[in-house]
Amino acid sequence: MLEKIDQQWLRSFHCVYENNSFKRAAEFLNLPTSNVSRHIALLEERLNTRLFERTTRRITPTYAGDHLYLRTQPLLDKLNDALEEVTQHSNEVVGQLKVLMPDSPALAQAVVSFCTQYPSISLCCDTSISPKENALDGFDVVLSFHRGKLADHNWVAKEIKRWPSAVVASPELIQACCCPCEITDLSQVPCISSLSALNGTPWVFKNTKGALITQKVHSSFKVNSGYLAKTGALAGLGFAILPIEFCRDEVDAGSLQIIELEYKPEDLVLYAFYAGRKHLAKKIPMFIKHLQQQATGQY
Repeated sequence: MLEKIDQQWLRSFHCVYENNSFKRAAEFLNLPTSNVSRHIALLEERLNTRLFERTTRRITPTYAGDHLYLRTQPLLDKLNDALEEVTQHSNEVVGQLKVLMPDSPALAQAVVSFCTQYPSISLCCDTSISPKENALDGFDVVLSFHRGKLADHNWVAKEIKRWPSAVVASPELIQACCCPCEITDLSQVPCISSLSALNGTPWVFKNTKGALITQKVHSSFKVNSGYLAKTGALAGLGFAILPIEFCRDEVDAGSLQIIELEYKPEDLVLYAFYAGRKHLAKKIPMFIKHLQQQATGQY
């Protein structure tokens, strides 16, 4: 029977099973979706059994599909481990790397240094401060900023860097309006919030035990740029949550003041997201490791 089964058919089957998608499997395998569909059809024909139930919205493995995956996965894992042992001393990182990330000078420098270190990488990079829910479709790695709990999804999230943050405002604004003492007071003063990034308007704080607390704020200045938020705060347009590292010079100079409240803002975190696959191209973990090593700069 084995000689009648093309190895690529089986690999396509495993990718479709693990991703619950012909499209995502095709992207991982760097093949047209039609090829992956044909591989599954040929495998089903050769085995004379249906492996997936297909609808216009989703695919679901059949009992036979579950059985085939569970029985063959340990064998493929052992084969993959053997191949990894042979190549573990190789530093070669090759292939096309598709990245979606914020337009940040420090991140840009980290990406350029990665491509310089691994010249066999072909980079395709798009920029967005607030990627959509289905952003991983078509990308190997998605980099985005978050504050607070991550939404549940099938992606793997790796922390790249964390920034402690503070509520800040200009002395002129503090003098002009009542300075907030508690986070609920923020609904009564002008604030600078994000437009769509970081889940929009609500601000996220943490208590002494680390529990997260969300506070809605009043904002007529909504932006998706940290630089623009700081500039607005300096101009007295509102109170803002900023990474302390990002506004340290302004705080030291007195042009911004840190507002002490009963709770501290939750840290701003840069995460790298990638699809949770068993068969992961080497370029992805190497890229994430490089970003973590370069994370001493401000992203």
